[in-house]
Amino acid sequence: MAQVTETRSELDKRVEKFLTEKRSAWQDLNVPYEDGKVLHDLIVNNHYQSALEIGTSTGHSTVWIAWALSKTGGRLVTLEIDENRQREAIENLKFLGLADLVDFRLGDAHQLVKGVEGPLDFVFSDADKDWYIQYFKDVDPKLKTGGTFTAHNVLQSIGGIKEYMDFVSSQPGYETTVDRSSNSGIAISRKK
Repeated sequence: MAQVTETRSELDKRVEKFLTEKRSAWQDLNVPYEDGKVLHDLIVNNHYQSALEIGTSTGHSTVWIAWALSKTGGRLVTLEIDENRQREAIENLKFLGLADLVDFRLGDAHQLVKGVEGPLDFVFSDADKDWYIQYFKDVDPKLKTGGTFTAHNVLQSIGGIKEYMDFVSSQPGYETTVDRSSNSGIAISRKK
């Protein structure tokens, strides 16, 4: 048991150091540090174990999600369309010792999401905003009661966001709030 605790502590220190050192360096369509922390805490606090990320980019949110799942015994499927960004994400997760928790899938999320098996208890959508509604529709049957569908950039004036927020707010089977820890905003929709 001491070995497991020591390993957990070492992993936590390594990930925290990595995230802190790179805090202002994440670009290329990655989430801000504050939003990564929100995703991490949602997973840990709700003990989620089966997660889907739509839009890996170079892996900032992937690190936060995989780190949280390392604490709950969970696994992540992450989808990315750009091979170079995915390659960088894989390198980041391998460096941290989290890659074994992640199923990296390369391709168009419009098709890949449909093939992801459920049940899921956590979803993070951060790909093409004008497709958020369709991602939600595709994932909804696979999402467990009590599970959460999160969508990024909902405080920004990007095409598709207003329509998504109107859509998700009108879903009777969900309760939606918006986290405003950063200027981006995360819609958090919990399935009743």
